[in-house]
Amino acid sequence: MLTVGDKFPEFDLTACVSLESGKEFEQINHKTYEGKWKIVFAWPKDFTFVCPTEIAAFGKLNDEFADRDAQILGFSGDSEFVHHAWRKDHPDLTDLPFPMMADSKHELMRDLGIEGEDGFAQRAVFIVDQNNEIQFTMVTAGSVGRNPKEVLRVLDALQTDELCPCNWTKGENTLDPVALLSGE
Repeated sequence: MLTVGDKFPEFDLTACVSLESGKEFEQINHKTYEGKWKIVFAWPKDFTFVCPTEIAAFGKLNDEFADRDAQILGFSGDSEFVHHAWRKDHPDLTDLPFPMMADSKHELMRDLGIEGEDGFAQRAVFIVDQNNEIQFTMVTAGSVGRNPKEVLRVLDALQTDELCPCNWTKGENTLDPVALLSGE
């Protein structure tokens, strides 16, 4: 699996971006949001139980991520048409504000190293900086949903370029190593 310090791989995927007729799909590639932070997360498959809770939670925080110049991008191995059908079917996904990318050839999940032995994407999330370098990764068991608020907290910490202690949140003091070493 790719990790902190690795370059995020190139990709070119079709995404479901809307339910509006004629505006349902767009091509999204590694340059689409160039210069922005990216929150890229994968879920195993559409029409399941844990996945929509995470996707909806990321959607509810979309504006907060956008305020930090970060674009959310979600994907699974399902096609863009399955994503579209799921969005139409699931009330929590109808107005989703970020692209649901279709990695139907499993190229991105393989390049990231998150294709499980069962052929489905692992429940992974990556924070990618403006230079396309991975700054954070997390993978949970398939039965455990991720916490988008924690991903936002980590993004805040990464954007300080300072030392942030455990459970640090935006607005709190960061660590001053000089002061700590001198006993201040």
